[in-house]
Amino acid sequence: MTTALYAGSFDPATYGHLDVIERASRLFGTLVVAIGIHHEKKGEFDAAEREAMLRELVVPIAGRTGGRIEVVTFADLVVDIARRHGARVLVRGIRNSSDLDVEVGMAGMNAVLAPEIDTIYFGASSGVRHVASSLVKQIARLGGDITAFVPPQVADKLRARYPAG
Repeated sequence: MTTALYAGSFDPATYGHLDVIERASRLFGTLVVAIGIHHEKKGEFDAAEREAMLRELVVPIAGRTGGRIEVVTFADLVVDIARRHGARVLVRGIRNSSDLDVEVGMAGMNAVLAPEIDTIYFGASSGVRHVASSLVKQIARLGGDITAFVPPQVADKLRARYPAG
């Protein structure tokens, strides 16, 4: 079976991310969920926190799909982490035309760097098309209800960060 890699910051993981993970897990024997670490960017959650959250969140997905899901971190090129894990496919989620413009450019660059690795796009499911991690964090900072956008354990961690809103 083919191994695929789904890379992102997952800061935090949202229902949109989990939708892509579940759908990709149904299609590929192994799905590697790769958390990108950018040392110039300060994330809401550090790499260890994001990794722990995702490991917990993918367990029920793997149970439903019967797929193997691994969670890893990386700080280099996505094609390099894909090669290290034997991934032949990069999975990307597309919410709207702006995402598509960015993703097509990245896929083109990755195709030059690693022509043996293909990119597959998953259009966001209608129920999560509007969900963006940056907006979830903003709502949490302002004390808004984020339960429709992230799993309960993620919402709890964000509320702990911003108890007063």
